[in-house]
Amino acid sequence: MNFPKFWAHGESGSFSSWRWSDSSVEEARLLAHEAAVRLERRFRETGRLVDRYGYPDRPLREPVLRELCGPSGRVAHVITRNSYGCQVLNSARALFADVDLPGELREAAAIDKARQWAQSQLGWNWRIYRTKAGLRLLATHALFDPADGVCESVFEALGADPLYRKLCQTQKCFRARLTPKPWRCAMPNPPARWPFADFSRERAFADWDARYQSACRARATCQLVDQGAGQIHAELEPLIALHDEMTRAASGLALG
Repeated sequence: MNFPKFWAHGESGSFSSWRWSDSSVEEARLLAHEAAVRLERRFRETGRLVDRYGYPDRPLREPVLRELCGPSGRVAHVITRNSYGCQVLNSARALFADVDLPGELREAAAIDKARQWAQSQLGWNWRIYRTKAGLRLLATHALFDPADGVCESVFEALGADPLYRKLCQTQKCFRARLTPKPWRCAMPNPPARWPFADFSRERAFADWDARYQSACRARATCQLVDQGAGQIHAELEPLIALHDEMTRAASGLALG
C-alpha cells in the first residue's frame, strides 16, 4: 500500500506544491520546494501548467489511523482519514468494488447482474452492500492483488468507476469508506487537513472530528443486502466483521 509517512508543502512565488517521503519530513520539504520552483519556471516559460497531476495519479495525502496485520504479521490493511474527514479501509488483499447506480439503472437489476456474474465464475462469492449512491461488492472467497489483471477484468465486467480503478493501481490497495460523508450528517467539511500547519488548526480539526463522530451515530455507511452462499476466506473473516461494525451495515439506519 502506498501511504507515505511524511508530507510537506513548498512554495515558490505564487506557486505551491505538496510532496511526500517515507524517509523524513525534510526530504518531503525539499521535494515540495523543488516542485514549486518547477511549476513557477514552467508557467513563466509557457504561460500555462502543462504537467498538472490529476486525481488519482499520486499517493493520497491521508494519515494512517490504524494498521491491521494478516496471519504473517505483515500489515495487510490500514484505516486512513480522507480529505473530507471520513475513515477509509484500505486493503492490499480484499477486493472491494463500488458500482454507482445512475437514474436509469435500477438497484435490483445491478444486484442481479452481480449475482449472475459470480455464478458464472467458479467458486466466486460476493458480499453485496447497498450504499447511498449504489452498491459495494466484496469478494469473500479469495485474496487478490490490486495489480493482478483479473481485478481489472472484474471492474470492467461490473462497470466499476474508472477513477476507483486507477486509484487501486496507484495506492496498491482496494478502498472502502467506513464512515458517512459529512454533508450527509448535516456537518460542514473539516476546517483543516493533515498534515496540520500549526497546533491551532490541529485543535480546530479535533473539535470538528468530535462533532462529526457524534453525528455519524445516526447514519450507516452501507447496508448488507446479500452475503452470498459461497465460502469466506479465513483471512477475510475479521476484516468483514470490522467493516460491518464500523459501517453499521446491519443497523437499519439511513445511509450517509
